[in-house]
Amino acid sequence: MQIEIIGAESLGVRGLCCFVKTRDRDILIDPGIALGYVRHKLLPHPAQIAVDEKVRKRIIDGWRKSTDIVLSHFHGDHVPLEDANPYQLDISRIIGLNPCVRIWTKDPSHFSLTEKNRATSLTANLHAGLISAEGKKDGPITFSGPVPHGEAHDTLETVIMTKIEENEIFVHAPDIQLLDDDTVSKIIRWNPDIVIAGGPPLYLSRLSEDQTRRAWQNAKRLCRAIDQVVLDHHLMRSHEGLKWVERLSSKTGKSVMCAADFMHKPRLLLEAERERLYKRMPVPDGWHDDYAMGKVTTDDFLKGVWKKYDGE
Repeated sequence: MQIEIIGAESLGVRGLCCFVKTRDRDILIDPGIALGYVRHKLLPHPAQIAVDEKVRKRIIDGWRKSTDIVLSHFHGDHVPLEDANPYQLDISRIIGLNPCVRIWTKDPSHFSLTEKNRATSLTANLHAGLISAEGKKDGPITFSGPVPHGEAHDTLETVIMTKIEENEIFVHAPDIQLLDDDTVSKIIRWNPDIVIAGGPPLYLSRLSEDQTRRAWQNAKRLCRAIDQVVLDHHLMRSHEGLKWVERLSSKTGKSVMCAADFMHKPRLLLEAERERLYKRMPVPDGWHDDYAMGKVTTDDFLKGVWKKYDGE
């Protein structure tokens, strides 16, 4: 089994997109991407957008060659969108690329209204049906039932987790935020060798002390039970997330990683560094409007960030 994390916060973009290759399957999980649209009253810096462009190309390439595509839920950083902003993946970029691919999703009975609309848009544009994955097994792939997108009581926002088994067991657990004890227990019962999970959003002031404490305890449970744990996504939207992972490694005696560590790439927490990027590389007035209309490119902002992204 080969596991590639294509996009995540420590790799410079919002998302948790993975490409997993087994003997008989090429599995693309959560082929979406985003940049925080406004943070610190600033639009994404062009250096962020440069990385976003590169990740988008890799997601599109993954879509083209996949046998299976998994959509854990329909948030804009996990799926292509018909109404995508300039920093997301527009459905138009994948129409006709892979008409025979199997697309696995939550059961429609667990869609929120927004998810229902986005699923309808996806099927209409791709002329493809979506397969209800919940609780099913297909070859090396096993899907969980719906689990909370965060808190246990949040039944309107759910995701599905994916287990892939070939010589070793890999689990993709997006957006769980480590806030629900039962969800973490389900992962542990799958007895995986490698887990990639979305950690808690420490950057949000609304995250309570109780939630932070619960996420910490669940993270310790996960790390003590599993050899390789990768925590990213919401957790890596601030430098505090890196400190959290390093402290977790120290407390558990395990090498807890972010996505960049797993991929042997430099950590690029560009979301957390937006203000610094603006100070280091000023952005001309009107640049984002011009970019949306195709009048300017990111070329002038590539130096340094581009090479660092590729580990050159």
